Amino acid sequence: MDPILVITNLPDKTTALELAEKLISKKLAACVNLQAECTSIYRWQDKIENTSELPVFIKTLAEHYPRVEEIIKEMHPDELPEIISVSIGGGLPAYLQWISDETATSNKK
Repeated sequence: MDPILVITNLPDKTTALELAEKLISKKLAACVNLQAECTSIYRWQDKIENTSELPVFIKTLAEHYPRVEEIIKEMHPDELPEIISVSIGGGLPAYLQWISDETATSNKK
């Protein structure tokens, strides 16, 4: 069991909900948290951008990361979406086991 947290941002709640439902229905994630809207300021193609986005936290296993990344890229409108994977080094053992159990029979297609 190698639990991870995948972090991304999406431009609106509708897209974020669609992503969450797809990942959960395919058992590629045990839980997806949609955070409150935030403002992201960054440089893109030599221009400073100021954008409203919804942070999204995806709890899954490392073995599912390639497919999770692929689905985010398919659904994300940005040319270069933020997709960060963070290893979960510890946590409540029963919760980490739940992540594993919920994604054990993943429908990766």
